Order: sequence, then C-alpha cells, then structure tokens
Amino acid sequence: MPRVPSDDEGVAAIRVSLARSGGTRRPCVRIPNDDELDGRVESGSRESLSLAAGDIVRVAVDREEYYAPVRSDGEGRLVRGAFDNRRLAREPGEGANRLAEWLDANGREPGDVVVLDVVVPGEQYGLRIPGERTVYDATRGPPSSLSDIARDLDG
Repeated sequence: MPRVPSDDEGVAAIRVSLARSGGTRRPCVRIPNDDELDGRVESGSRESLSLAAGDIVRVAVDREEYYAPVRSDGEGRLVRGAFDNRRLAREPGEGANRLAEWLDANGREPGDVVVLDVVVPGEQYGLRIPGERTVYDATRGPPSSLSDIARDLDG
C-alpha cells in the first residue's frame, strides 16, 4: 500500500470552511464547487474534486480511515460526518460521528478552516488542520462494477 504525504505534489490541498447546515448545531465541512477552487488550492494540481451529492467516500482523519456521505443543501456540497463503515455512513445517527469528534478535539467551529486533501479523486480524501502534515495510505477502491455489486448486496 503506497504511503503518500500530504505535501506530495500529487495531493491537492484545498482550504475548506466549516459551516452549519440545517438544524444541526454541529459544524460540517463545506465543499467548494469546482469553479470556486481558485485561491483555495494550497498545493498539488487544481483539478475537480470529483465529489457529488449522494457519494460515499473514504476520508482519513488523524491517520484513521472512515466513510463520509456527501450531502447537499441550498449552498452546495458538504460533509456532515465520517463513520466507521459504509453502512453507518448510509444510515447516520447509528454510529459515532468521527468528524464531529475530530473537530471537537481540535477546537474547530463554524467559520474556521481545515484542509481537504485529494488523495485519490472521487474515492479517498483527507482532512487536517492547516499547517499540519500527515501521511496517507493511498488505496484505490474496488472497480466500480464490484463496488456496485457489493452495494446492491448491502441493500
């Protein structure tokens, strides 16, 4: 499994804002639209984030990997939580929200900024505090046909 540092030239580092969405009091990660990436990309290539509402992507936080559902609201895409497995990501509310725990542990609130690293576009991302460096275990998921079959079996 290749290890990739967050400051590798192949990892796009994008400054994202924390916000509140809906009735929740917890902060969430606001994902900029592709046309809003100018001025937010700290390093790496400026490419599409390859994220769409309804996707479930892998997100590394403090070197642990979780599953995060991408949602949308009137202002665009966002991530409200990260969970231990895909099932919990599809049914938030059952498991611990690791994103909320990480934000609380780091004293992050709406209006603050974190860095979203694009490790494998469309599949794997990382979150970190600006100025911090981390290393990711960069892995590709199964081919889409296999993941589609698994998703169908999971219900």
